[in-house]
Amino acid sequence: MPSPAPSVKSRTAALLAQIYPEHDCKALSHRVHEAFWPEGSHPRSRARTAGNNLWSEADTLVITYANSLVDGNHKPLDLLRDFLTHYLQGVISGVHILPFFPFTSDDGFAVVDYRAVNPQVGDWPDINRIADEFKLMSDLVLNHVSSFSKWFHDYLQGHEPYDKFFFEASPEDDLSQVVRPRTSDLLREVQTPSGPRHVWCTFSHDQVDLNFANPEVLLEFLRVMRLHIDNGIRVIRLDAVAFIWKEIGTTCIHLPQTHAIVRLMRLLFDYATEPVILLTETNVPNAENLSYFGNRNEAHAIYNFSLPPLVLHALLTGSSRALNQWLMAMPPAQLGCAYLNFTASHDGIGMRPAEGLLSEDDIEAVIGAVRAHGGLVSMRSLPGGGEKPYELNITWFEAMKGTVNGLDAHQIERFLCSQTIVMSLEGIPAFYIHSLLATPNDHEGVEKTGVNRAINRHRWDYPTLRKALDDPATPQAEVLARMKRRISIRTRQPAFHPNATQFTLQLGEGIFGVWRQSLDRSQSIFALHNLTGELITLPVMSINLIGGEDWVDLLSDEPVDAARGEIALAPYQCRWISNRH
Repeated sequence: MPSPAPSVKSRTAALLAQIYPEHDCKALSHRVHEAFWPEGSHPRSRARTAGNNLWSEADTLVITYANSLVDGNHKPLDLLRDFLTHYLQGVISGVHILPFFPFTSDDGFAVVDYRAVNPQVGDWPDINRIADEFKLMSDLVLNHVSSFSKWFHDYLQGHEPYDKFFFEASPEDDLSQVVRPRTSDLLREVQTPSGPRHVWCTFSHDQVDLNFANPEVLLEFLRVMRLHIDNGIRVIRLDAVAFIWKEIGTTCIHLPQTHAIVRLMRLLFDYATEPVILLTETNVPNAENLSYFGNRNEAHAIYNFSLPPLVLHALLTGSSRALNQWLMAMPPAQLGCAYLNFTASHDGIGMRPAEGLLSEDDIEAVIGAVRAHGGLVSMRSLPGGGEKPYELNITWFEAMKGTVNGLDAHQIERFLCSQTIVMSLEGIPAFYIHSLLATPNDHEGVEKTGVNRAINRHRWDYPTLRKALDDPATPQAEVLARMKRRISIRTRQPAFHPNATQFTLQLGEGIFGVWRQSLDRSQSIFALHNLTGELITLPVMSINLIGGEDWVDLLSDEPVDAARGEIALAPYQCRWISNRH
């Protein structure tokens, strides 16, 4: 293997010294490079220069399970590729396929084998074909593995090296400060050749936490990363990364070693020949989430986790107050970093990221509306006892069927308004497949599995879906067509580059507005969103359009006179008023 550049050698060793101070970090650095750059491959001679060139306004993602579409005959990955190429080619640039590995529970997040594709959905060549046409994101579920995995089986048998792969604790330990998103027992008793042991299970007893204090665990995941990159994956999502390092007597979340491991991975990515993006998944309060940018040396991108509950609150109450207050306090992403904006995902709408941003009364009002729309509420345990809402479980389309005042006839317009907000903000927009398809709540799935999240993880029969998409009168056809049109308009606007300038407008509680300006300052867009079911008019002068330029609403093609008149917004209407079109 060619010798890595001295800078990456020394920087790797320095990071390893922060993580594993009791180890020979020079020797360990060599093993790290062997894991990430096996024989026959080599790093770049220089680190990739930090910049905003890994993404552009043309980038949008769809989030989906490998088997969101089924027909009983074809491989689900082949059906997914057919859907992507027939309905989203040229509109969506990337796809996040949620864990597509063999698994035992949690819809893929209890991984049995990180090196294999679940044979029920396809194989690596099927993944490769999608990666050839779309920027592909995969999950590195690195906090835990399935209790049925070979790793855990060998741990139970006392086989090296897996006998030291899992984090153990004692019921007598002080675990009162541990932060976690579940109410199940944290420890699980198991029998080993050394006698009974208690393994740590942050999420469930089928998801056993790994021991990253053992560098062999880190090395194994670097090898897995390399395999995924070699198979065409260009965005790697670090699932539940905040929990990977544990120390008894602490919160066991966001510990310094966790951040150092993310910095190490970012360093390796910066020297990778392939342009790979590192994305952290930390469904936590806003300030904690922002910490994973580090000093431009951790994640390239982080989820904008506070956005979903705040957009939900804004559309259910008709008020931009909380959304504006949050956005005004949000820092622009640093050079070489970006936000990933979304409203819906395979998980529920997280409420922890709303802590400190929504009052208890606001949260109760949102919860009441979600329940009235057929949704559910999942709880989490609090340190020292008690429970608190962790997430709301509902499809985003169903969440938009009314407000805190009851159901109404504005579901599709309200839904489109919520997604247009996502498209308007600084960052890369991502859309869950069930949002694009206006999927209703899957109560049958909840009843069948006993899992609240199943409400938003429907599996469409593909022939049935295609028939619905062929009928313009169905919500599926209308929503997908209108979403595709708006996404297509967005991807042509330099002012919507993920790092373009953003300024929050103050236009009254019923309107959410932002001003965006392209990096070269050639284009401005005033993005206005009516959050209410009422007609709202604004004086043109309230958004300070520059005179002498032609302004037009990109969404309606209507000209806007910069000198006089009013801007009217029908219920839930959005306008993108731009000087370049």
